[in-house]
Amino acid sequence: MTTPVKLYLYDLSNGMAKQLSRQLTGRQIDGIWHTSVVIFGKEVFYGQGISTTLPGRSHHGAPLQIVDMGETAIDEETFGEYLAEMKEHYTADKYHLLEFNCNSFTNDVVGFLTGGSIPDFIKDLPTDFLSTPFGAALRPTIDAMYRRPPPNAPTPSSPAVTPAAAATAAPEATPNPQLAAQLLQAVASRAAASTASTAAPNTATQSLTAPIHAITNPASFNTFLKNHRASVAFFTSATCGPCRMIEPVFERLAEEKGIKADGRGAGFAKIDIDVGLGNSLASQWNVRATPTFMFFLDGEKLDELKGADANDLRTQVDLLLFQAFPPHPHTSLSLPAVQALSLNPILFTQVPAIDTVLAKLSSFIDSTTWPSSTPHTPTQVKQILTGTVAPYLKARFPASPSAKLPSATTAILISWSHVTLALSSTLPVASLFPLVDLWRLALLDPAVGTWVASSPVASNPLSIFVNKATTTLQQSDPSSNPRNFLLTTLRLLSNAFATPVLAQTLFTSARAAVAAVVIPSLLHTDGLVRTAAASLTFNVSAYLQKGRVEKVRGGAENVQEDEDWEVEMVSAVVEALDREVTSEEVVHRLTASLACLLRVSPAYGNQLSPLLEVLQARDVLKRKLAKGGCGEEGVTKKDVRKLIEEVANKLCP
Repeated sequence: MTTPVKLYLYDLSNGMAKQLSRQLTGRQIDGIWHTSVVIFGKEVFYGQGISTTLPGRSHHGAPLQIVDMGETAIDEETFGEYLAEMKEHYTADKYHLLEFNCNSFTNDVVGFLTGGSIPDFIKDLPTDFLSTPFGAALRPTIDAMYRRPPPNAPTPSSPAVTPAAAATAAPEATPNPQLAAQLLQAVASRAAASTASTAAPNTATQSLTAPIHAITNPASFNTFLKNHRASVAFFTSATCGPCRMIEPVFERLAEEKGIKADGRGAGFAKIDIDVGLGNSLASQWNVRATPTFMFFLDGEKLDELKGADANDLRTQVDLLLFQAFPPHPHTSLSLPAVQALSLNPILFTQVPAIDTVLAKLSSFIDSTTWPSSTPHTPTQVKQILTGTVAPYLKARFPASPSAKLPSATTAILISWSHVTLALSSTLPVASLFPLVDLWRLALLDPAVGTWVASSPVASNPLSIFVNKATTTLQQSDPSSNPRNFLLTTLRLLSNAFATPVLAQTLFTSARAAVAAVVIPSLLHTDGLVRTAAASLTFNVSAYLQKGRVEKVRGGAENVQEDEDWEVEMVSAVVEALDREVTSEEVVHRLTASLACLLRVSPAYGNQLSPLLEVLQARDVLKRKLAKGGCGEEGVTKKDVRKLIEEVANKLCP
């Protein structure tokens, strides 16, 4: 006789994830899933330990979805014995929002009952979340919310980090910290409702200070191996003395070598052979004594270690991680000229005569037929520009140095963005450059950059001007994209990198749009346009390089790589270098950009290196050093020549 097994699915965010996730993370996440198993007329779930209730009667309410997980031949008495064993492992003090939660428990239970596992979209949610800049930046703070002190440490009277604090822990990770706070607060509060407990920690688990997967059946172990590139499995038993001796070492290794925000690190699993189907799992892997450690790469067993030798265990973990995440070949290269490059963005800081710029813009407004459908009249537009925008810009960028520099208020920026939208839909493209130049200057104010990063696309000045530039660049007639508008737009985009949160927004959400503007501009006939395009190219490339260097050093920086985009950018830079024969400054910035795009790129071996050979990039660079390659004598500055030689000889095959 068999019994049906159901999975009840709930959304801890109450629909907020589906509405806000793309805006916050750049990825659609339909829910923050909580699951429970329904069998024998009961709903079983993990939070404040293992809880049982009537189906649909938990504090989570009615399920959003019910998933049929098949049937089981296990009887109710056997299942009750299994749950009694599991209560020793799924205790309230072990709960972790990302690593050891309700879904970890239901996956174990489903594996025990049916030999299957819960759906991938539920299991993979933490990985999907952590792969976003928002998730990566919040990971350390979420860990701090759930991590307990080591043994013998004083118990804090209150959590070190609250959900609200966690939500605002990394404002640069999202363009809208308030929405982030709202979403994380909702999820953490509902999770806390089922994990808050006044009971003392279980003595068997209170030493656990890092996320370790508790595995009780073969199905859960297979899922664990599938979800981790590098995996370490610890087979133990409650009666094993050497296991108790080595366990603190295993826990420290899980803390030090576990999965980091950049996805590197190993997953650590503990299998008690006396719990659940642990003995069956041990037999499957021929474990005949405890402690036994096994090391897996991409699900394949590499090695095993028997006994409680701490040094051997640490060595094996380090060897596994070296094989799973080998250092990039560029890390062994001596690149003094490349390493000497400042990765700070190139900014256009010159302050124009603001009254002159406004007078020019006003003359364009007066000479244009104004549509009646426009919400602002020409007089109102000019009043906002002269009465609101101009006073702010003059105070922020005074002719003489000032100790107090006011930041733009939200009211100023909203009014200005509405005027910008009206002007961009009314004036010809050729008449927009004074307006673009005013925004270019304003972006040097961090308050403006932060506001632009979170403003709606429809009224976002960067989006408006980038769309205009992209549209006109695609037209066959070069005169349709006036030089002044393109020049000021490129400088505007360069200055966007003055504010980290706006730089991240551009890099993660508008990378393709920026490329669509900068790539054709690199080949423009005007030297100043090419210089501005090379500057923007460097800013984008340097931002990418910063993240990569931080990642190589073991930092928490999360880099969103895009091989297709990198191939496109490298091709454009090499072509622009080949064609640039007049400006040493442009050659310098393009060479620096190429170095940043290539150095420690994950796509270097498979994609970029063959591309560089086809493009003959090394020869292109070396021609810049010869007579006629860039000016009559070639590149003359010593530091630029060293950089070109280094990139050509060491980064180009």
